[in-house]
Amino acid sequence: MQKTVLNSAHCDLGARLVEFGGFEMPVWYAGLSEEHHCVRKEAGAFDLCHMGRFEITGENAVAAIDRVVTRNVAAMKTGQVCYTLVCREDGGVLDDILVYRLEDRLWLVVNAGNRAKLIPWFEEHLVGDGASLEDMSESLAMIALQGPLAGELLAARVQRRGERPLGKLGYYRIDRAEISVGGEAVSGWISRTGYTGEDGFELYLPADSAAAAFDGLLHLDPRVRPCGLGCRDTLRLEAGMPLYGHELSEEINPLEAGLAFAVSLDKANGFIGCAALTRVAQTGPRRTLGGFVVDGRRPARQGALVFSGDDQVGEVTSGSPSPTLGINIANALIDTSVSADATLEVDIRGKRSALQRHSLPYYRRSGS
Repeated sequence: MQKTVLNSAHCDLGARLVEFGGFEMPVWYAGLSEEHHCVRKEAGAFDLCHMGRFEITGENAVAAIDRVVTRNVAAMKTGQVCYTLVCREDGGVLDDILVYRLEDRLWLVVNAGNRAKLIPWFEEHLVGDGASLEDMSESLAMIALQGPLAGELLAARVQRRGERPLGKLGYYRIDRAEISVGGEAVSGWISRTGYTGEDGFELYLPADSAAAAFDGLLHLDPRVRPCGLGCRDTLRLEAGMPLYGHELSEEINPLEAGLAFAVSLDKANGFIGCAALTRVAQTGPRRTLGGFVVDGRRPARQGALVFSGDDQVGEVTSGSPSPTLGINIANALIDTSVSADATLEVDIRGKRSALQRHSLPYYRRSGS
């Protein structure tokens, strides 16, 4: 397994380490539920260095990216971040990624487990004709502070360029910043993005400054705690955010996953997979993602089959107890032929439990 530059810090903090996306990563430190509530109520620090980070430069960088992602990158403003997808010709998803439009370049943040397959895909379909790709995953670190206290606590450690207030940085925006690390200012970037459903920020800085920066986050305030992948998953599930390999895959297209907002079918020159997704939009997807509450004490997990009477009509993509809501929740892909008022059950280790439909997301940070 690969290790991030923060691996020693995780060991020192007593983290339980597991394999994720080819990396040895902390699943939790004190415990999943405790860390989940910390992010919902205060602030949690996350190691995101396992994710892939690519830089695209060249006079045709924007046009090149637009050919391989589903959103209209040309319409983005400098400093904007957008969620988009990389698809195959048949519309299946190779990855869901973030695109960052900077003054003279573009950044892509991709899932750790997909980094290896995306490099040759981008080299074939993106590089050339005035665009080049650099893999910055090893040289550029990425850490996050998520939770309602994140902005207040970071304001003392992060200075945006031009002394712009950190609190004025818009959602899904990125800016240059001076980040205080061990008493010294390190030049980097800060974005108001995250994967928890809470307000939060992600920091990008040289890899050799990552350990000191992560330690600095943990000493901002006693209410800040290190958080692992376990609570990151329950937080994103409550917030209705997809996870690649669960709600998205090469066999699941964006329209089935409820991500039509991230697909610009009217983009002038189209994109890889545009024709296939246009046909899906015209005929309607054969299955759609829905949210459910699982009756009883046992949670439904990925792969559990969903039934309407004796007919199998779907499959769970993600499921877990919800620490915030105190119920078992599950996402499932359901055949579109099933009526909205049909009685549904999920098979959990040979026993059926009733499913009650629930709109997505299950939780919004307004508190509802």
